[in-house]
Amino acid sequence: MSMNTFQISCFLAVAEHLNFARAAEQLHVTQPAVTQQIHALEKELGVSLFARTTRSVRLTQEGRLFLQDARQLFHLATRAKARFQNASTGGIQDLAVGCDSYPCLFSLSGVLGQLRQGHPNLHPHLQVVPFPQAFRLLEEGDLEVVVGFRKPGVVKGTTYRELGTFPLVCLLPAGHPLAKRETLRLEDLKGERLVLLPPERTLPQVAKLQGALLEGKPLEEVYRCDSREAIAALVGGGFGVAVLPNLLVPPSGTVEAVPLVGVEPASFGVYYRTHQGKPLVKAFIAALREEFAAPRTEGAGQAPGGPPCAPGGSGVQ
Repeated sequence: MSMNTFQISCFLAVAEHLNFARAAEQLHVTQPAVTQQIHALEKELGVSLFARTTRSVRLTQEGRLFLQDARQLFHLATRAKARFQNASTGGIQDLAVGCDSYPCLFSLSGVLGQLRQGHPNLHPHLQVVPFPQAFRLLEEGDLEVVVGFRKPGVVKGTTYRELGTFPLVCLLPAGHPLAKRETLRLEDLKGERLVLLPPERTLPQVAKLQGALLEGKPLEEVYRCDSREAIAALVGGGFGVAVLPNLLVPPSGTVEAVPLVGVEPASFGVYYRTHQGKPLVKAFIAALREEFAAPRTEGAGQAPGGPPCAPGGSGVQ
């Protein structure tokens, strides 16, 4: 039996609710029907997608890995159906864009609004995915562009175009003595407790600075996070300080960002397949370049509520 869209729908519904009965209600089918489809899907994949007890349902590691693929498969099937349903009206213009963070995603609002004026049938499909997975989706054609900070090890056949550079900042709890400074240097942070992202989930510049700050630091003075939002929560709670590009500072009234001097800014840009010839992709990249080439004003080119693009004069070029 081959995987089908109903199986994918059942999997996504159970993954959302972690409850087979609620998933069945959402899909307007019986609970045994959902259970049967999940069993069939697990048999085809050769893995268990859910760990079930009499009291709870949770995704297995394999289930978490399959979740993004399932969402992508469901989107592709829905998109294909919509394309043919709307063929008589000129069709839908799809644009699949990946970002590695929500602040990067939020920065696209103006660009997408501008592009929509010239393409009224534009249907953006936006995904926030880790960069290794984003590159795989780009290589396989499931994404057409990836917007984010430059990373090493780009997939062969892709092109990177820089849109600008963003300075690194130190994220501090509001009211911290160092938050009163206009700029900071790395040595100013040596005595501070640290809130860090794993090296593989951050930028090379940031990973290098984190490594320097970690030298001789006791483990009890180091807090590790899986997301920038978690970093903001811990920094705001007074657990320590962190280093991020200023575009990625989540909006919060409990943290302050002070520019770091003497460190390399982070390159921000767009990746796309080198031989991409789709006019809509070219128009999107052109709109991105125009947006980031515009003079920066307070609040422009940043996550809502975040710091301005160019503190210390190191903004978008």
